[in-house]
Amino acid sequence: MTEDKIHLRNIRTFGRRDGRPLSRRQQTLVDDLLPRISIERESDAPITSSSLFDEAAKDVWLEIGFGGGEHLIRRARQYPDIGLIGAEPFIDGVAKALGGIDDHKLENVRLFPDDVRLILPRMEAGLIKRCFILFPDPWPKRRQQKRRLIQPDFLDDLARVMAPGAPLRFATDVASYADEALWRILQHGAFEWQAEKADDWRKQPEDHEATRYQLKGLGDCAPVWLEFQRI
Repeated sequence: MTEDKIHLRNIRTFGRRDGRPLSRRQQTLVDDLLPRISIERESDAPITSSSLFDEAAKDVWLEIGFGGGEHLIRRARQYPDIGLIGAEPFIDGVAKALGGIDDHKLENVRLFPDDVRLILPRMEAGLIKRCFILFPDPWPKRRQQKRRLIQPDFLDDLARVMAPGAPLRFATDVASYADEALWRILQHGAFEWQAEKADDWRKQPEDHEATRYQLKGLGDCAPVWLEFQRI
């Protein structure tokens, strides 16, 4: 078995993939729209801007774990010349995002309905000019924390696909995850923390669109906003 195959086999997708039954419209979108805008899982083809979009996008941004797609859809509407990749393993979240894409006739969004770690190795180096990781599954129990997304192997892959100078935004409302993510990202060495004062991680960025999960307030602390830049 090749090293790449072993790497993919060892990935354990965070969270459960199935949720409540889809509405008739959502199921239609999953059946008809998703195949047209999704990134194929069972493929070795390199992922580039031109392979994703009919006309190469000005830049390509990535949102990892987009939940219900609120933030992803707003960004796509704000920046029609930017290509957005959204990765989300929960089918109900994917269905909600498809509804927004269909409602607004968005042509600049591509979805990967699975764990982003499965496609990062296929992405062209430097493809991603901005990345968002907003309120990822915190796996709050100590025995589960090894399944958190922010791990050295993931950061290796993310650093490779992010262009020098590209911003990375990480947000969580779980104190232990904020501490761990900050430590791991700084230890990695490919990202520079942009904070200069406490308000830089305490205050919600002005350009942020609140996510469905964020508004539930299920964490144990106020949201923490960690802004980094790829060195």
